[in-house]
Amino acid sequence: MIRPDRVHGSLYTDPAIFAEELRKIWYRTWVFVGHESEVSQPNDYVRKKLGLQDVIMTRDRDGEIHLLLNRCSHRGNQVCADAKGNSSTFRCPYHGWTFRNTGELVGFPFFKGYGTRKLDLPLGRVPRVDSYGGFVFGSFATEGPTLREHLGAAAGEIDRLLRLSPEGKVALDAGWLRHRTRANWKLLVENETDGYHPQFVHGGIFGVTGSTIGPLYSDSSTAVTRDLGGGHSENDLRPEFRKFAEPLRWFGTTESRVPDYVAAMRARYGAEADQILIEGSPHVMIFPNLFIAEIQVFNIQPVAVNECVQYSTAVQLVGAPELNRRMVSQCIGSVGPAGMLLADDTEMYERNQQGLEALTPEWLDIRRGLNREHVDDHGFTVGGPTDETGMRAFWSEYRRLMEAE
Repeated sequence: MIRPDRVHGSLYTDPAIFAEELRKIWYRTWVFVGHESEVSQPNDYVRKKLGLQDVIMTRDRDGEIHLLLNRCSHRGNQVCADAKGNSSTFRCPYHGWTFRNTGELVGFPFFKGYGTRKLDLPLGRVPRVDSYGGFVFGSFATEGPTLREHLGAAAGEIDRLLRLSPEGKVALDAGWLRHRTRANWKLLVENETDGYHPQFVHGGIFGVTGSTIGPLYSDSSTAVTRDLGGGHSENDLRPEFRKFAEPLRWFGTTESRVPDYVAAMRARYGAEADQILIEGSPHVMIFPNLFIAEIQVFNIQPVAVNECVQYSTAVQLVGAPELNRRMVSQCIGSVGPAGMLLADDTEMYERNQQGLEALTPEWLDIRRGLNREHVDDHGFTVGGPTDETGMRAFWSEYRRLMEAE
């Protein structure tokens, strides 16, 4: 069903395949869950999703982050109803069992019915939790590659994002917008790697706003699409920005409009600051569900074979209040409830899903750019800015995981 130049339509519509994806991808590999800045203080917590699992991301009093399953170990009731908060314990509303924010059961009423004051019945936990650059990932597999091994070359793209902060840190604490889409999750992943659609799907808004984004995705652009390995890929726009050599062109502004930010960057990075400010933020899809799109971050989570939720938030660069205000504004304008770009994309996701119900043709074509791909000096496969190199990268890793026992 997965070939170098095409994939079978049933991969997006078959409930049995969706169930297998949950088992072999979402509940086995490393999956992005949230960011450390969302639980910045001891005993902070926030509810998240990992596949279909309702997860509580907590920070205990010692600063360690946990991913707990939101299910009482007694009778299965959810122990946490609030979206976020601060508490050292969670109390099940059904029978009053109480758990620490590490998952440990600390008490239960009417203990004589059990003949003991202590039971070894903690909350379920995601077995492995790790973070990189503040981005928190979880894996239900007790063994396997480390998070750093999973990220591979994609870790360098997170590093690029961190370097845009005068303090080398980002926060994702501006609040997450929740977009429910009647489409298979893989259609969203493919779209985030696709440089072929912007000129057509977003042409109207580009024309009205005078945006310079459109020309970045054309046959005359010097930008590239790069397979980073492990299912990760990037739309590397740096060649275009280097041509102009204008700091902050990638953000659509100039040094004079954010002087404090530029001064702080030069104080931190010295001679390297200009290059960082010219090259800008990454546009990277990290398998299977984390998309960093320059000024915003997306967290894609499945709901059903034909439904998913895309969470989005503005990147906040620690130590850059001037830029952060603009990032929130631009994020709302592009992917907010009335945002232009996400409205366009969502229309395409759902039309794709509806079209896939047609009986023929059976296959979706992903051959664009196969004839002109090359391997760069670092061993990465590289295509043009409108080529489907990123999609092929995703499907290669998808196939590897789905064929594994």
